[in-house]
Amino acid sequence: MNDSTHSIIEDFQIAYTHRVYFTENVFARDNALLASTIQACTSAERPRVFTVADADFMAANPGVKSQMRGYFDHHHQEMQFMGCLELPGGEQLKNKPEHLEQLYRIIEQKQLCRHSFIIALGGGALLDLVGFAASTAHRGIRHIRLPTTSLSQGDGGCGVKNGINYLGKKNFIGTFTPPDAVINDIEFLKSLPEPRLIDGFIEAIKVALIKDSDFFEYIEAQAAALLLRDFTTIRKVLHASARHHVLHISRNGDPFELTSSRPLDFGHWSAHKLEVLSGYALSHGEAVAIGIALDCIYSHKKGYLAEAQLERILQLIRKFGFHLYDERLSQLTAEGQYIILLGLEEFREHMGGQLTIPLLRDIGHQFEVNDMDANLLVASIETLASWQATLHT
Repeated sequence: MNDSTHSIIEDFQIAYTHRVYFTENVFARDNALLASTIQACTSAERPRVFTVADADFMAANPGVKSQMRGYFDHHHQEMQFMGCLELPGGEQLKNKPEHLEQLYRIIEQKQLCRHSFIIALGGGALLDLVGFAASTAHRGIRHIRLPTTSLSQGDGGCGVKNGINYLGKKNFIGTFTPPDAVINDIEFLKSLPEPRLIDGFIEAIKVALIKDSDFFEYIEAQAAALLLRDFTTIRKVLHASARHHVLHISRNGDPFELTSSRPLDFGHWSAHKLEVLSGYALSHGEAVAIGIALDCIYSHKKGYLAEAQLERILQLIRKFGFHLYDERLSQLTAEGQYIILLGLEEFREHMGGQLTIPLLRDIGHQFEVNDMDANLLVASIETLASWQATLHT
C-alpha cells in the first residue's frame, strides 16, 4: 500500500431473531399469538397490516376470510387491517412478473412503509414471491409467513430466502431476508389433498438423512400414521423438520449461504432442473423425491452408501407414494447429452464458487464432494429407469 492510499475497514454484525411458532386456529379471537408477535416486532403504534393469500387455499377454506377479518376487527386498537389480496398458488406464480408488479403497486397505494407488515398466507411459491416483494419495497417491509402446506411448514417457509424465477431458472432473482416470524397453523393442512400433504414428508426425510438417523427411524415407524393423516404425528414430524432447518440456519455460521456448502439441498441439484423441465408439472416434493433417489444410488455406486441403507431409504420414499424416476431424467439434447446434467452447472452458478454436492455415507451422515462422475450419474439414471420399468411390468 503506497502513501496515497487510505482505507477504512470495520467489521459489524446485525442480530436477527428467527421466530417459528406452531399453533392451532391462528385467526381465533382468543389466540393472541399473531397480534402479540406483530407488537413484539415493532414499536410503531397501530401498524398497517396487509395480507396476501393463496386463492386455492382460500377456496378450500371458505371460512378463513371471515375469521381473518374478525380477528383484525377484534385487534383493531393494536393494528390497522388494510385488506387481503388473493393470488394463484403454485410455482407458476413466480414465473410472471405482473404478480410482483401488482404487489409493488398495492404497497404504494396502501402506503405500506418499513413499519408496516405484509402477511403471506399460502404455500412455498407465494411465500417466496411475497417475501421478495416485502424485502425489496422501501428496502424492506416487515413480513410474516403463515405457511399453508406441509412442505412450507416443515422446510421452505422456515427459511430466510425469497425469490422469483427468471430466464428459465428457479429462484434466479431473490434475497436473503429473514421473516419477522413464521406461524405454522396445523389446521391449515387439513384441507390439503393427499399428494400435497405428503410433499412435506420428503423434506423431513431429507433432513433426517443428512442430520438425524433417529429422526429417520421415527419417520419409518410412523409412516402408516402419517399416511392415515394422524395430525398429531404430522405435527411432530413437521416440528422436528422445521427445528433441524432453523438450527442449521442459525448455528452453522453461514445463514446467508456465502460459502458453497449447502447440505440442506441434498437431492436438489437435479430436482430444481426436473421442475423446470416439467414446466412445474412436477411438484417440488415429487422432484426432490427423485433427486434424493438419484443421489442415494450415486452414493451407493461410488461405494459410499451400503446397499442395505440404500434399500431402506428407497423403500421409505416409495411407501409415501413417490416415484423414483421421471422420464425427463433421460431427456437428451440434440447432441445426445443428458439435459439433467446441465443442472450441475446451474447449481454451481446459483451457489457461486465451486460445485459442492451433498452425498451420503450412512443415514444421518452426509459429506460433500466437488465433482460428480457424469458416466456414473448416467448409470444411476438408467438404474432408476430400469426399476421403474420393472414396477410397471
